[in-house]
Amino acid sequence: MEFYQRSLDAFIEAYGRFDITIDHGKGVYLYDINDKKYLDFYSGIGVNALGHDHPEYTEALCKQIHRVLHVSNYFNTVEAIKAAELVNKATGLSKTFFTNSGTEAVEGALKLARKYYYLKTNRDDSQIISLRHSFHGRSTGAVTLTGNPSYHKGFGPLISGVVYGDINDLKSVTTLVNERTSAIIVEPVQGEGGIHVCTPEFLQGLRAICDENDICLIFDEVQCGMGRTGTMMTYQRYGVYPDIVTLAKGLGAGVPIGAFVANDKVAQAMKPGDHGSTYGGNPFATSACISVVDIFEKERILENVNARSKYLFEKLEGLKAKYPCIKELRGLGLMVGIELTSEAKPVMKGLLEQGVIVVTAGLNTIRLLPPLVITDENIDEFIAVFDKVLSQV
Repeated sequence: MEFYQRSLDAFIEAYGRFDITIDHGKGVYLYDINDKKYLDFYSGIGVNALGHDHPEYTEALCKQIHRVLHVSNYFNTVEAIKAAELVNKATGLSKTFFTNSGTEAVEGALKLARKYYYLKTNRDDSQIISLRHSFHGRSTGAVTLTGNPSYHKGFGPLISGVVYGDINDLKSVTTLVNERTSAIIVEPVQGEGGIHVCTPEFLQGLRAICDENDICLIFDEVQCGMGRTGTMMTYQRYGVYPDIVTLAKGLGAGVPIGAFVANDKVAQAMKPGDHGSTYGGNPFATSACISVVDIFEKERILENVNARSKYLFEKLEGLKAKYPCIKELRGLGLMVGIELTSEAKPVMKGLLEQGVIVVTAGLNTIRLLPPLVITDENIDEFIAVFDKVLSQV
């Protein structure tokens, strides 16, 4: 309680924090200052893809601290170049711009799409199509793209020229397209909106619309990218490639780093002076990115995601058959939504009391974003506690 009160005194109260103060982590577990152990099935909003204190990752960061932390983007560094090459290869796109967060990546993608439109039309009146129930970040531009009015209230006026269609409803998007449309932005799996998965037909339809009208297709893979859904990028399982993709979270596995990545056609629109980031792509953050990609390959992380995902969904289907309060299971890979027939917060709090960390997505959905290194034994542990909590709550 002492630390909880100190946090209230010290911070601007923008977060509804739990009365838990974390001390350290190891593997897929976190430990508070009282040494209580928590199974981490949230991984810092999908950030800690490799869990906590991964030995090779930690060693790489320690080495980089002794080399150089920051030099500014007026100079090249070996780390930034190598990281960009790895990200380009992982996304199947051509050019990377590193940021510090997913929100900044979305802002950069927004600027790039608008600049591409400006060079094409010589007009500053572009329109962006987003989707209802989407989430793209908390800055003014990113929050405007977020298709949920509750995130907008109290922060107006927001940026102009943003309209909203519906997920998996191609007609709702098509009717919004006009000569001012510069981009369509979509999460292939909506995270905050409740773990809703875009259908292949919907994404393919968006690609066709953008090709026909020379519009930038932006995929926001900040949460669902970097192996979370079983492929490096979610769009790769459908063979539908964007003009721009935004990344963060698992890209650094704990170190703040984001990126927006573009194909050659769109990337050429941005020129020196158009955009910048003081810390973006610094040697420390990009060394983390390099280590993450290396470990993904060495430890066959994607294979683990797909195997563990199958096992997790099988176990959850068993609980769904047992408990009528589980309405629907959704998701891909290790990005899972468990929709309940009632409010999800009591279940989340019950799990937390029993030493399991999850979070909600919307009012009725439990969201699971475990580290990508989990085992079947970790899943069994979660299922046992979830079963117990459901029987009580």
